[in-house]
Amino acid sequence: MYIQIECASHSDTILFAGSELKHYLSKINNSLSFSSDTMNRDNNRKRILLGLFPSDTCSPDEDEYEIEISHLNGYIKGSNPRSVLLGVYQYLTLLGCRFLRPGKEYEKIPSIPNIEELSISQRQKARYHHRGVCIEGADSPENILEFIDWLPKLGYNSFFLQFELPYAFLNLWYSHKNNPLSSPEDFSLEKAAEISAVIDEELRKRGLKHHRVGHGWTCSVLDQNTLGWVSSDAKLSEEQLSMTALVDGERGFYKGIPINTNLCYSNPQVVSSFVQKVVDYSLAHPEVDYLHIWLADAFNNHCECDACKNHLPSDLYVHILNEIDQALTRKNLSTKIVFLLYEELLWAPEKERLIHPERFVMMFAPISRTFLRSYDIPETLPEPPKYQRNQITLPVNLEENLSFLAQWQNIFKGDAFDYDYPLGRAHYGDMGYVHIARIIYEDIHNLKKLNLNGYISCQELRCFLPNGLPNYIMGKCLMGTDSSFEELATEYFQAAYGEQWEDCLSYLSSLSALCDCDYYNGKGNRINPQVTANMKQLLQTVQNFHQKYLTPAPDFASSVEKLFWEHLDYHSEYCILLAQALLFLSEGNTSEAEAAWKTFTHYICSQECKFQKALDVYRVIEVSTNYAGFPLIEKF
Repeated sequence: MYIQIECASHSDTILFAGSELKHYLSKINNSLSFSSDTMNRDNNRKRILLGLFPSDTCSPDEDEYEIEISHLNGYIKGSNPRSVLLGVYQYLTLLGCRFLRPGKEYEKIPSIPNIEELSISQRQKARYHHRGVCIEGADSPENILEFIDWLPKLGYNSFFLQFELPYAFLNLWYSHKNNPLSSPEDFSLEKAAEISAVIDEELRKRGLKHHRVGHGWTCSVLDQNTLGWVSSDAKLSEEQLSMTALVDGERGFYKGIPINTNLCYSNPQVVSSFVQKVVDYSLAHPEVDYLHIWLADAFNNHCECDACKNHLPSDLYVHILNEIDQALTRKNLSTKIVFLLYEELLWAPEKERLIHPERFVMMFAPISRTFLRSYDIPETLPEPPKYQRNQITLPVNLEENLSFLAQWQNIFKGDAFDYDYPLGRAHYGDMGYVHIARIIYEDIHNLKKLNLNGYISCQELRCFLPNGLPNYIMGKCLMGTDSSFEELATEYFQAAYGEQWEDCLSYLSSLSALCDCDYYNGKGNRINPQVTANMKQLLQTVQNFHQKYLTPAPDFASSVEKLFWEHLDYHSEYCILLAQALLFLSEGNTSEAEAAWKTFTHYICSQECKFQKALDVYRVIEVSTNYAGFPLIEKF
């Protein structure tokens, strides 16, 4: 059977959408043949048109698509080229394709012999404008590129590549930090720039919105490399030193780390240099849609000089943002600027206001929040605590976090989104991934009530142990779905685990119910009898499941199921070893906890090569030592 995929535009993204449609249809039905002859339209030849809506019928800045295909004839149209690609992936999803994790090997593609008999009709507009993921952790180029390839398959439209170059995240992988069993590999800024160019091209090809930089501007003002959260012994000149924040009577790098160092934001030289750095970057990088302008990545280290201490940090921040806006306007640059509600900047400014709010997007970043429950908007919010310079405590409970957001929303009515962290640290405290997935589901369904127009997840790109349910649900909900959490979980588990999916879902739900995300992230006393009791029960649950379902291994209906069950087998040992360490930690048995932790880290380090795409070994160790309370194991 011949089928013609016709692209009504020369857009690279629509042409890519056409190639993707051919690729997957040929896997669904290998009897299909594709013709590139657009002039030959005989009655025996099927035809699918990929094109755009008329420009006066919808906004090209919002994602909307329509699928009308009957008997392999019809069209997929979108409000912009990216929406056409989203429509292609949704058509494939409606045919039964399931994109379960990054990587082609984790895609479940059905065989449909009678595909020409099917009719599919759907029109959808994205529920939220901002739908994306921000890079964290230790990542190989393959990890990043596979993740980008996966994003539009679930309805995401954005990717945030932190810093001017993603050197920090790539270098963490190439150096194999926290894994003494892997030898460091050579890596350089030049190599990072080459990989970054490839990433930019993959984003462009898919029409994904490109977010960039964030932390790092303060380093740039001081002419320091933004290489990540690393110490530096660089000597600052007197002029550079005068530009850093005065904290406890001293200026210089905060605790030796440039990226954590705030500046003297009342200093006119700091302001002019900051503005010029942003303008220069914007001129050199027109491919960036959203440029994030953040301050240092640390708190309680703002400048205490006489000029700075008379202003809230947010007042000084907004002043700089307005100067950036004016400078960009003079250069006829329309780059959107994302500003940040984070740490000291949670406190809204008292005096300054953004002069041209249409230039800006507000990003609410409640990094210290609890993940034991989702956003629940009370009738009245508490008043935020009074700001005390360099003596703040970050809010944990959701009501206090939302009180800060409300103060900002009183003075800024523009575009805004939630920048959240369920898969940045909290997920390590949920061994089943079902609880954290449900929190994501509920958070996203509350965004409209919070007057937030989307969500970007600051997260590891290797967060698929035991599976990809959290990101799967995140993408589906951000694009817009009427399905319940249970329906989405069923859809995912059926595709991943086959006939015994219900047993797997029940098992992983049981693990989630016994875990505590907040405890793992350092909240509360380390000695915790409830955690002890739960870990004892979790150990028994895992051992029972392993004995019943994984010894011997079950039969598999597909290679995809085989992979997911192999990961479940690895995950069971992961859980047993980690639960034992947490049991001793929560009992206060320090020496036993350290020994159990060493056994766990040796196991995941030794298995990283095989399960590299599923678990970020660097990051789980980094979180566990900085927050949970385990020691860093430098050698075995």
